[in-house]
Amino acid sequence: MAKPPTPPTARGTRRSLPPQALPWLGLLALALALPFFMSVLPWLKAWPVDWLLPLADWINAAMDALAPALKPTTRILSATLEWPMLALRDVLQWLPWPVLVLAVLLLAFHASGPKLAVICLLALLYIALSGYWRQAMNTLALVGIAVPLSLLLGLLIGIAAQRTKIGARLVPPALDVMQTMPTFAYLIPLLVLFGFGPVVGLIASAIYACPPMVRNVHLGLSRIPGEIKEAATFAGSSAWQKLFWVELPAAMTQIKVGINQTIMAALSMVIIASVIGGFDDIGWEVLSTMRKARFGESLLAGFVIVLLAVVIDRISAAYASKDSTQRTPLLAGRIGYCGGGLLLLCAAFKLSGFDPSITDPAWAKAVATWLDTRLEGIVVAYGNALTAIKNTLFYYYLLPLRIGFSQAILPFTWGFDFTQLMRWSYAIACGVLALGLSWRSGWRKGLLLAALAYLLYFGLTGMPWLVFGTAIILLAWQAGNLATAVFTGLALTFILVTGMWERAMLSIYLCGAAVILSFLLGSALGVWAATRERASAVIRPIADTFQTIPLFVFLIPVLMFFQIGEFTALLAIIAYAFVPAVRYTENGLRQVSPELLEVATEQGATPWQIFWQIKVPLALPTIMVGLNQTVMYAFAMLVIAALVGTTGLGQQVYLSLSAADTGAGLIAGLSMALLAMVTDRIMQTWARKRFAGMASTAH
Repeated sequence: MAKPPTPPTARGTRRSLPPQALPWLGLLALALALPFFMSVLPWLKAWPVDWLLPLADWINAAMDALAPALKPTTRILSATLEWPMLALRDVLQWLPWPVLVLAVLLLAFHASGPKLAVICLLALLYIALSGYWRQAMNTLALVGIAVPLSLLLGLLIGIAAQRTKIGARLVPPALDVMQTMPTFAYLIPLLVLFGFGPVVGLIASAIYACPPMVRNVHLGLSRIPGEIKEAATFAGSSAWQKLFWVELPAAMTQIKVGINQTIMAALSMVIIASVIGGFDDIGWEVLSTMRKARFGESLLAGFVIVLLAVVIDRISAAYASKDSTQRTPLLAGRIGYCGGGLLLLCAAFKLSGFDPSITDPAWAKAVATWLDTRLEGIVVAYGNALTAIKNTLFYYYLLPLRIGFSQAILPFTWGFDFTQLMRWSYAIACGVLALGLSWRSGWRKGLLLAALAYLLYFGLTGMPWLVFGTAIILLAWQAGNLATAVFTGLALTFILVTGMWERAMLSIYLCGAAVILSFLLGSALGVWAATRERASAVIRPIADTFQTIPLFVFLIPVLMFFQIGEFTALLAIIAYAFVPAVRYTENGLRQVSPELLEVATEQGATPWQIFWQIKVPLALPTIMVGLNQTVMYAFAMLVIAALVGTTGLGQQVYLSLSAADTGAGLIAGLSMALLAMVTDRIMQTWARKRFAGMASTAH
């Protein structure tokens, strides 16, 4: 009698490889074989210069041909935008600052009540008493014109994206490019067409700040219930009447969120705009004092930008969340009297000839000098410790990721040389560990260990382009779908054939190193905030503050202690990019069903098991969105970090701006945008698949 078949054991199941593992094994074999052929076929490692596509030259030639024809139009547009900005600047400068402070206080009180009014009062008093009022008003003049322009464009494009098929296809990828391409990249053609001046900064701010409005208008219109639209149609409304009388009012809550985000995006551009603006605004004050290494004054001026951002953010956010029928009792029916009182106060200042403006206050100079002295003292007292931290992270973390063990391990750096015997020992040890991990925990973990070992040996700059490109395309295919893989392949091909591959690898190296540390720090803080209410109460306002600080300001504190270099850029990127990981980790863990946790507790699960086996898997899609946003924030900071001595695409964009090289700047900026979009597509498609799988399992 035949024996029944023996069911496969768990160990036997792990030995069998699924079909999705076979392409990775083929790639692993290719990666191991390529180093032996690179001496004979050097193009396997680096794309030959003769094979590069001269796209930069074509773009420059097109700009040279178009610029003379477009100059008359750009002059008219420049004058059209410049005169209202200068007029607004003159009005803000003419108004006595106490009158403007009282006006903002009334606005804040009407928006949210006395608490917000007190915050705005303290912030504006600091700006006025620090001697930066004139520069702050110049900044507000630029933002005051850029924001309405962004809102109008965003409203029109958002409506087109929601109501037309062409808009629905073209607008989303265009928004991705606008938000991920570094601002310096499209400053170059703007400079060629408009020349140096505040108008270029205004247009760049409007371009950068437009996408949030577009997305929120599109989202708000898409979420309107069908019953409301049908009721408007049955009532005999035309298409325009239905849009302006029904749909836009119904979507106003979401549109208000877009208005708030647009204002903050425009304000975050003030320092970048000051690079080419010559507007004597607060951004230029921060930039000029930083260049002169007067970090005390730079901090005081940077704090003005932060306070402006906080005031505008809080007031606009309060109005965005405020019910249109809600009224402030104390101001109900008294708005006209308040306005009349402000006009009388302004007239009293002007007729009396009293000028309350404060310039170069002694206390601000004393504080700046004290800060500089203290900072110098800290650097002198703890210079050895700061240098040790910098060198440790650089030599044992950044350098191996950048150029690999074979070039990074030298007697000068680590105290020994990497001999041929050590190379073979490293390869054999990593292979054994990868096989053992595959045997015990699955092929994915073993493959990940092998990939990390390969990366650390060759580094991103030394890795063959064929290996890296194929790995990313495979990842896009299996984590996402075929469309994601095709887009990834086209994006990487563009970067390769335009000669930006090596700079792209340098950008990925620095961005990846920063993302790892940012995500570890942010997720740890997010877990702490999700499990401790007191910790959440402390972490949330800190995260809010970090998110409202303009990008450039992050360079000030790290430059003070670590000077120019890649480590300084790394810390600046981490300071800006860790916030999304905090927010999404906390939100994801807090959204786990309490009933599910109660069931797990009743079944005897320990807190550690509940956290790792229930909370983390259920919160993983939300946490992955946080990781996605961390990556996007890191890419956004790369071009700013280029100002402190980094290499890569960000440096190429900045150098192209200095040389007015439109072609090279646009290609480098587009390459950075493509890298960010590839990362975004892979993570979003993976998160959607993961969430859909978990939802189907739950049902």
